[in-house]
Amino acid sequence: MKVFFLHCFINLLGLTVQADQVCNGVDLDSDCWEEIEDRRRGMNVALKGKATLSNLYGHGIAYNAIDGNRDGIYDHGSCAHTKVHLSPWWRVDLLQKYKVFSVIITTEVSVPERLDGAEIRIGNSLIDNGVNNPRCDIISSVPAGFSVTYECNGMEGRYVTVVIPGRIGHLILCEVEVYGLPLDSKAQ
Repeated sequence: MKVFFLHCFINLLGLTVQADQVCNGVDLDSDCWEEIEDRRRGMNVALKGKATLSNLYGHGIAYNAIDGNRDGIYDHGSCAHTKVHLSPWWRVDLLQKYKVFSVIITTEVSVPERLDGAEIRIGNSLIDNGVNNPRCDIISSVPAGFSVTYECNGMEGRYVTVVIPGRIGHLILCEVEVYGLPLDSKAQ
């Protein structure tokens, strides 16, 4: 389907984008609409963040969960992993405040049930390691090695924390992607 205008303006969260600039002056095909949607959602801002976790098991350093690799096999070296303890958590500091639209979590293939009941928290507080920031969603029943998207609807914050509250166990995250836009951008 052809679009009969090249200079349409699309309002994306308050950011005016000229469609022919986004799509290089060509008809707005499905690839172009995907690019516009990517700009609306933002980019994976976790990739440039700094990750930490409540404690370390083996080679499961916190950074592994934001390395851009969705490999769900712990032994391949791309998953963050805590030791067993009460309310284990993992956190990424996005280094500035963002409007977070979604978080994508990739589970480990052998024990995905360890994430059941985990909470995604987004906010600006580091009190209690950020585990009391506002909740985006609760993780439940993610299939082994799958990536699931949790919609956070523009929640604002610098820190994204995944915590298993009130339970003794391991926390294993093979990838955490955070899609958002900086609060200081024109997209406010």
